[in-house]
Amino acid sequence: MKRWLLSALSVPLVLAAAPVAHAQTTNWKIDPVHSELTFRIRHYVTRVRGTFGKWDGVITADASSLSKGAVAVTIDAKSIDTNNETRDNHLRSNDFFATDSFPTLSFKSSKVEVKGESIKVYGDLTIRGISKPVVLEGAYNGVTKDMQGKDRIGFDASTKINRLDYRVTWNRALEGGGAMLGDEVEINITVEAVKQ
Repeated sequence: MKRWLLSALSVPLVLAAAPVAHAQTTNWKIDPVHSELTFRIRHYVTRVRGTFGKWDGVITADASSLSKGAVAVTIDAKSIDTNNETRDNHLRSNDFFATDSFPTLSFKSSKVEVKGESIKVYGDLTIRGISKPVVLEGAYNGVTKDMQGKDRIGFDASTKINRLDYRVTWNRALEGGGAMLGDEVEINITVEAVKQ
């Protein structure tokens, strides 16, 4: 009887001491050499393209499902490049990104959805210290191994924002009506990330 009682009491103690199984997560570091972050905005009657030369980020994903993952990206605001130094300096000024006061832009996801080759990344985009929800939509390009045997993951996605929502308000009225710059900005991102 005593031996049986000790055995019965030992069961919950063993279960309490056993480690709790957690889903394994993996970090994928964005490879800036093989990734690109660009934007387009209307200028008069055409669209000007720009990019950010310095940015990085990490994708944290469950080993079995990217849908259980998270994305965090940080962008160096001063690295903006539209292939025109005068314009780039203006974009760094208080009229636009105010890079001395707000040196970084950032994106942090709240949810990731993957259905076949389609991907949606929901999250908050922060510009000039103002965070607004956005949805990046695009194509999930899968996972492969590179020549060094490292796993790489890739996707392409885009979204559109209204720059006025982030207090990027500078513009010039045109004599014939309208404004020099559009308010809508198209953002495109191509990501290739390496498993850590």
